[in-house]
Amino acid sequence: MSNDIYEQLAVALDKLPNCFPRTPSNVEILILKKIFTLEEALLASQMRGSMESASVMAERVGLSAEEAEARLTKMAKRGLVWTDEQAEKFRLAPFLIGIYEAQLENLDHELAHLVEEYFEDGGAAGIMKPQPALHRVIPAQKAVKSEWILPYDDVRRILMSAKSFRLRDCICRVQQDYIGRECSFPVRMCLSFSPHERSPNPKDISQHEALDILDKAEEIGLVHTVSNVMKGLGYVCNCCGCCCGILRGVTKFGIENSVAHANYYAVIDPDSCLGCRTCMDRCQVHAISEHEGVAIVDGNKCIGCGLCVTGCPNDVAVLRRKPDSEIVDPPADFETWEYKRLLNRGLIE
Repeated sequence: MSNDIYEQLAVALDKLPNCFPRTPSNVEILILKKIFTLEEALLASQMRGSMESASVMAERVGLSAEEAEARLTKMAKRGLVWTDEQAEKFRLAPFLIGIYEAQLENLDHELAHLVEEYFEDGGAAGIMKPQPALHRVIPAQKAVKSEWILPYDDVRRILMSAKSFRLRDCICRVQQDYIGRECSFPVRMCLSFSPHERSPNPKDISQHEALDILDKAEEIGLVHTVSNVMKGLGYVCNCCGCCCGILRGVTKFGIENSVAHANYYAVIDPDSCLGCRTCMDRCQVHAISEHEGVAIVDGNKCIGCGLCVTGCPNDVAVLRRKPDSEIVDPPADFETWEYKRLLNRGLIE
């Protein structure tokens, strides 16, 4: 009986735009059992991707409205469901990006390995191949010119308009610490921000500190990624190609479009390049190689992050904006993103 409930929950999660595909090993059920209690799974399995009141949910699962609201509120605090507090409504959160990222404090050796098995058994491809991509690349701010940077890429300006900021550990690096992490990048590098004041939290930082994190990420060679939307951004991940689940879509799982490329591309002047290989070391998606002592950018692999530009000691790398005919704007907002994703997956007409 309990397995049936977790199976139903897996189906419900896969009906969301973000996907939660099934795998041959069925390891996803073990993941859900690690995260959800049976009572939580029963309630979540009957939820959808649209906001509903606790009373509606209560009727669906045979609970009192008070009990359903109490359970949903507790689940929201754990990141299992999303809530609209003003409207007093709830919806099922996606597994990625959503439920999994909320498990940072509960991530242990077992869950880390289960998630890794899930990714390797087809979960990564199932989540990251559908379009639009979950995340998009923001270029290094010191690599772009203010007069031609696209408004939705000007993350410094976006942060300047926010009112509250938090810094937390990168769950991808924490997960890879249990697996056997390849890099030594700092763990505490994930920024979240809000246009509103929020209740005090130990992870709170100042706007100045948030901007410093952006600069530090670019200095040490991490890729800025954000939600693949124009409006409604709430976080900036600073990613490496060896730990980040989404960038590993490119580097490990062969999913070229697992992240939406920025509307810029890197160029290295072959006549001025001294072959120091710094750009190769900094490229998180292995888009740069060496030919006859000169660095060459593979335009098909370049994600437009600009790290080769900010790290080049000889100033021979530049980031250029793509022609207008090649610009791909992200979906306007999360609602539009979800609609396009469901449409492309054939779940709506």
